[in-house]
Amino acid sequence: MFEHLSSDKTNNKHMAINTTWRGRRRVAERRATPLRTLTAGLMQMARTAFAEPYQLAVERHAIALPRLPRELDGLRIVHLSDIHHSPFTSREQIERAVEVANSLQPDIVALTGDYISHEREYAAPCAEMLGRLRARCGVYAVLGNHDNWVDAALITDLFRAEGIRVLVNEGLRFEDRGASFWLAGVDDTMVGLEDLPLALAGSRAEEMKLLLAHNPVILRRAARAGVDLVLSGHTHGGQITWRSERSASGRVRRRILRGLGRRSETQIYVTRGLGTVVLPLRYGCLPEVSLLQLRCAE
Repeated sequence: MFEHLSSDKTNNKHMAINTTWRGRRRVAERRATPLRTLTAGLMQMARTAFAEPYQLAVERHAIALPRLPRELDGLRIVHLSDIHHSPFTSREQIERAVEVANSLQPDIVALTGDYISHEREYAAPCAEMLGRLRARCGVYAVLGNHDNWVDAALITDLFRAEGIRVLVNEGLRFEDRGASFWLAGVDDTMVGLEDLPLALAGSRAEEMKLLLAHNPVILRRAARAGVDLVLSGHTHGGQITWRSERSASGRVRRRILRGLGRRSETQIYVTRGLGTVVLPLRYGCLPEVSLLQLRCAE
C-alpha cells in the first residue's frame, strides 16, 4: 500500500517536472529575439510590397488658383499617369482605374505619360482601355520617357484614334462656361524633346496656365514661365518609400516625389501613378487616381 502511494507520488513529480519543462521550452521558443523580430518585419514588408500594386487609392485635393476664372470655380480634373501596361500591370488593373475615374464624373481627364513600359504590343490595348475614359470637356495627354523609348508616333496615333487629344509641345485655349485658360502639354524632358516656350506660344500673359508634363523636374522652368499649375507623374511616388515626404523639422523635402508642391507662384501635383517598373512592387505608395478640384483663390 505504502509502496503504491510512493510510486504515484514519484510519477506525479516526474509529470510535473516534464510539464514545467515543456512550458518553459514553449516560452523560450516564443520569446522575441532581434533576428526573429527582423525576420517577421521583413516578411510583413514583402507581403505588403507584393499586395500594394493591386490596390487603388483615390486622392482628392482642392487647389486654389488666383488666376482661375470665377466661372470655372470647381472644375474637376481626374489625373492618371504611369500606366505601364506590361506583364507587371494587367488589363484588370487598368480597367478598374478607368472605371473609378469615370465614376468621379470629371470635367477633364489629364494623362501624363508612360502608358507602356517596353513592348509595342501593349500600346494598342492600352489606348483602347484609356479610350473608354469619359470627361465632359475631353481627355488630354502628354508622352513620357517610356513612350518615346518604345514608339512615340505609334502611341500618339493610337490615342488620337481613340479621341484623346495628345499635346506635343503645344497648347490651346480651353473654353468652358463662358471663360477660358491656357492648357498646354510638353514632350518628355528626359529624352530631350521638351519645348516649354513652344507649348506656351499663343497664351496671354495674364491668363491662367495649366501644364501637363510627365517629368516634374520642369517645375523650375514652369515657374519662370508663369505657369499656374503643373500636373506630372514619372516618380511613381517613389514606388518603394522608406521615409516621410517631410523632414524631421516638418518641412517638405526638396525633391517632390508625390503630392502637391509649390515653387514661387507655381503649384505642382505629382501623382503616384498606376503601374510599376523594374519590379512589380510598391511599398507605402499605393497606385493612385487623383481628383483635383480647381478653386478660385480668395
